[in-house]
Amino acid sequence: MPILVMKFGGTSVATLDRIHRASKRVAREVANGYDVIVIVSAMSGRTNELVGWVEETSPLFDAREYDAVVSSGENVTAGLMALRLQEMDVPARSWQGWQVPVKTSGVHSAARIRDIPNDNIMAKFGEGMRVAVVAGFQGIADDGRITTLGRGGSDTTAVAFAAAFNAERCDIYTDVDGVYTTDPRISDKARKLDRIAFEEMLELASLGAKVLQTRSVELAMRYKVKLRVLSSFEEYDPEAGTLVCDEEDIVESKVVAGVAYQRDEAKMTLISVADRPGIASAIFTPLAEAGVNVDMIVQNISEEGRTDMTFSCPVDQVARAEKAMTDAKARGDINFHDIVADKDVAKVSVVGIGMRSHTGIAAKMFDVLSKEGINIKVITTSEIKISVLIDRKYMELAVQALHDAFELEKA
Repeated sequence: MPILVMKFGGTSVATLDRIHRASKRVAREVANGYDVIVIVSAMSGRTNELVGWVEETSPLFDAREYDAVVSSGENVTAGLMALRLQEMDVPARSWQGWQVPVKTSGVHSAARIRDIPNDNIMAKFGEGMRVAVVAGFQGIADDGRITTLGRGGSDTTAVAFAAAFNAERCDIYTDVDGVYTTDPRISDKARKLDRIAFEEMLELASLGAKVLQTRSVELAMRYKVKLRVLSSFEEYDPEAGTLVCDEEDIVESKVVAGVAYQRDEAKMTLISVADRPGIASAIFTPLAEAGVNVDMIVQNISEEGRTDMTFSCPVDQVARAEKAMTDAKARGDINFHDIVADKDVAKVSVVGIGMRSHTGIAAKMFDVLSKEGINIKVITTSEIKISVLIDRKYMELAVQALHDAFELEKA
């Protein structure tokens, strides 16, 4: 039988009633002729509770035991959903990561999936099982220890299973009914997209859209897994949600697909840096080693052998970045006059695969912001994205103005 992968996030399985509701959706797909692999998250709030218990018990915890504890939330959900399906006369079994097995690297709390052999589950399908309820977010390392994949790891688990089992589709059930042209909380004109290309979704995910985890979109794009994002709280509709697919599967797309934002950004500038070969490496290597997530980078024109280097990073990483730069200066690796941090900025981006073949998008974006009196501090571009750094107080205004200017409310 064809295989369908269905993933239910924490809010979709937050209570026994919601697990029952999700189980009915699974049973419907079984009735439609699918063998189903269900990937489940822990019940909403349970992972945070487990993390809190670990930190309270052992502030300097052993990462291997952290994974053993934190992964248990998904095990509970998987067992409960299998029981619920059995009560509905659907042949179902729960599977923990090690039972499949989901083989991962040994980096605890941030493991990466290496392989998912399909023999065990396929054998059980052959024996009459119709649903395998798999605990997401977890796997097993070469040494036999339980690992976890990091936040959002259940999305990645679901896509990896869809690729490993050559599933017809991977349905991601969340508390939203699809992917929107922008955050509906900011613009009441935000429109749900019927389809979006992998590349567009990857950019939106990396720019702060919380609908899908970035690694899951990367996997889907690499293995051509069709993803559908839909709500677990709405009535059944086979055409519901947003399909994330190949660009070729979209008949005609708008030039700009969406407007994304990241609110908590900071702009940091090293003033009067000695301009010499290797200076960029001398700056950004210690930042990377300190775990600072650098995004936008701008270097000014050099004058008399000195230049300014500006970059953006999450605002909660400013202190870490300042220490990394100060330490590098003390070691003599770099020389600069001062380091200035602006913690009151936000990043706003327009994204669309249509930008590849259309000119004037950047000019239009800058003109819209200019007419709203919004000053641009930093600009970066890629083939399908233009991002600007602006004062945070203008973020919502910028998103609304750009959404209107590119008429994203129109299909």
